[in-house]
Amino acid sequence: MKLCQFFLPGRGKRVGVVAGDTVLDVTSPRAGVTSVVELIAGCGTAARLESRARALARAARRRLPWASLDRAPAARRPHLLAPLDPPEVWGAGITYRRSREYYEAHTGEGGRTKGIYDFVYESERPELFFKATASRTVGPNAAIGVRADSTLTAVEPELALVVGRGGAIVGYTIGNDLSAWDIERANPLFLPQSKMFDGCFACGPVLVTAGEVGDPHALELTCTISRGGRPIFRGQVNTKEMKRRCAELVTWLLRSNPCPPGTVLSTGTGILVPDEHALTDGDVVEITLDRVGTLRNPVRRLKG
Repeated sequence: MKLCQFFLPGRGKRVGVVAGDTVLDVTSPRAGVTSVVELIAGCGTAARLESRARALARAARRRLPWASLDRAPAARRPHLLAPLDPPEVWGAGITYRRSREYYEAHTGEGGRTKGIYDFVYESERPELFFKATASRTVGPNAAIGVRADSTLTAVEPELALVVGRGGAIVGYTIGNDLSAWDIERANPLFLPQSKMFDGCFACGPVLVTAGEVGDPHALELTCTISRGGRPIFRGQVNTKEMKRRCAELVTWLLRSNPCPPGTVLSTGTGILVPDEHALTDGDVVEITLDRVGTLRNPVRRLKG
């Protein structure tokens, strides 16, 4: 089951069930379905979410072509929104070996033995950090941001999971955990500034329920950055290369830290973009994940 949110002029935000190339409008204020987060909170588990979405889809009266929604946001025409408005977005770091190897190479100058990234990868406790709020999150075709005070902001393509009640993983989507690497490298204590800013996280294009995804650790993830209409970078990884399992990350996230239904946890990246391909105004980022689809976002430099 694939869920989305979209905007209709004069009607605002709507909830959709994606059936092939068609989106079924299942919004129902009387039934308590005005957002995907509301739907998740009411169902709690993946199985209940799928069952509820099927029932709503059978009763849907409005159908829209996916192609009519998959375009840049504009106030006067229908368009996709982020598949949910997460009350909290969390990130995980150094969950792939190649991530550790990349970051450690930029930690210091020669002669270094062990650094913080080695210890994070080897530690029982994962690196988890608060990433964003709904207001800092964008959906398909909306602009992602580059801080005005950063010259090296990179895309981090990731599998993102969505938590229901009691820590149940109810679904998955694509996450783009943008990071100002130059700020983080200057001092690890600057990590929050590296990670949090306007448009610092993108997700979508849909939320796919856990039952449809199956094994989240067997998915191909690819990323392309285009500049001036031409690709300048392509990378790929399979989620089987994650050292940390999704369920393990959720367990750590919820330790002494209750998270509301609809919380998103982006699980770390295994695609490391070279510094020479730092994002710049006008770039376009496309991330594709098996069973989910393609998340496409233009890049804009933020004002100071």
